[in-house]
Amino acid sequence: MTDHDAPAHNAPAAPDPDSTPAVERHSTPAVEPDDARAHGTTAEGPQTPVPLPRRVALVGLGAIGAAYLCRMQDAAPDIELAVIADGARAERIRRDGVTVNGVLHHLPVVSPDTPAAQGTPDAPADVVLFAVKGAALPQAIEAAQAWIGPDTIVLSLLNGISSESDIRQATGSAHVLLSLAIGIDAVRVGSQVTYTSLGRIEFGDDAPAGTAPSADVARVHALFEHAGVPHAVPDDMRRAMWFKYLVNSGINQVSAVLEAPYRAFQRPDSPARRVMLAAQREVIAVAQARGVPLDEHDLDAWLAVLDGLGPDSRTSMAQDVAAHRPTEVALFAGTLVPMGAELGVPTPVGRTLLDLIRAKEALWEDAAR
Repeated sequence: MTDHDAPAHNAPAAPDPDSTPAVERHSTPAVEPDDARAHGTTAEGPQTPVPLPRRVALVGLGAIGAAYLCRMQDAAPDIELAVIADGARAERIRRDGVTVNGVLHHLPVVSPDTPAAQGTPDAPADVVLFAVKGAALPQAIEAAQAWIGPDTIVLSLLNGISSESDIRQATGSAHVLLSLAIGIDAVRVGSQVTYTSLGRIEFGDDAPAGTAPSADVARVHALFEHAGVPHAVPDDMRRAMWFKYLVNSGINQVSAVLEAPYRAFQRPDSPARRVMLAAQREVIAVAQARGVPLDEHDLDAWLAVLDGLGPDSRTSMAQDVAAHRPTEVALFAGTLVPMGAELGVPTPVGRTLLDLIRAKEALWEDAAR
């Protein structure tokens, strides 16, 4: 994955260690292949000081989770960090740590057990971050349950548009923000993580465009400012989520079926490009039926990004297929198709992509028996 999006980060520094002005919204371009979006017009938020979150727990120490948590450890040693893990995974993290861009980090590891049972006086966490693959979300939610209290703020950096509602339903939390990671090019091999750009985390309330940021948004803004995590708060977070969903539903799924690099989609007359656009137009139709204002201009914005990508680079989903790893099709066509059926919006391309990718996965399973 190649990064095409430099972090934009211009809010003022915190005036004291325990509080910082509430979020300032700002506009940043978005031009990253798997995580692209084009519309981030923002407005300034309230400036009331808010308490700084002090306890952060992460589920999923993959490339993205490791990159952001180690940034926090480096920039804000006063923040209590923890990785939620158990069994062999927990022992491996304790023993080997994680190396990010050549620097070894040892992160505290806590089990999914009730925090109070471990003698943790300040449980639950102030903020819980989910950074797992879609298929692992149910287990991740179960692991994090004891660390999510009535006031814990939750962010999910998963692909798709359904993880937040899944977390909200499973935990009963009223503090699940919409969020996504964009522009980060981190790759993990074993305990080694490398990246050239951290990209940024975009987050916001699940609320209509222009709604004043909540206290939860302000507190996460304060945390990321304090810990040096690049971030942005779009004026319309729902639209931001759907734009990323539009991009990924097209390029990720079609590239996975074809096992093709970006060059297959960069010629204006290529069949691969036509199928990708057909899949993305179905996303636009479903989004509009749900009141999300995506349109053809979003496709134009995406194509401008696509045409500048490295021709031989591949989406993460195409890499998963090449390695016979489970894909995230459930988050894309697996979500869009039933949503379209419920809204009366036809999604024949999505249905075909869903069947083809599931057929591939079934063939791998058969071959492994």
